[in-house]
Amino acid sequence: MSKIIWKPGTMLYPVPAVLVTSRFNNIDNIFTVSWVGTICSEPPMVSISIRPERYSYDLIKKSGVFAINIPDSSMVKKVDYCGVKSGRVIDKFKIMKIDTYNGNKIDCPIVKESPLSLECIVKQIIRLGSHDMFISEIVAVHVNKDLIDRSGRLCLDKANLLCYNHGRYCIAMKHIGKFGFSVEKRDKK
Repeated sequence: MSKIIWKPGTMLYPVPAVLVTSRFNNIDNIFTVSWVGTICSEPPMVSISIRPERYSYDLIKKSGVFAINIPDSSMVKKVDYCGVKSGRVIDKFKIMKIDTYNGNKIDCPIVKESPLSLECIVKQIIRLGSHDMFISEIVAVHVNKDLIDRSGRLCLDKANLLCYNHGRYCIAMKHIGKFGFSVEKRDKK
């Protein structure tokens, strides 16, 4: 297959499309972030990268906490809207009818309809260029009960989680294998 060389760019797709919520001085905000990733398993840590001019940037920097709310496909319009409108001007929770409850470990709104939400405490902020990276520890996880099977296993394949793929939203989780399947020994029958 022949290839061409493009200019350097952010071509790591698909990525999660998440709703990040924050609170500082009784001001709540929600915005869409696609630059989010797992960075450590013990302790569990994630990073989000935010432009300093974004409204939520100062709220998160000052409070030191935020929540990552992982949406399902039914929330795609809310995810898109929260990514193009600013909380400086409007109340996105009210306009998009996004219900919340307070976090368990942090003072921050959690989105009720998100099948999975992560409460995060900021540990470090790294200036990178156009964005700053917020390295954060996950201190609580909220999971919809219907995503847990009888054996206690988390079944995210049932969640229809939303992804962002180079300008378009898509659904994750079409299984084509499982971790370790390439070296798994088969039962001889």
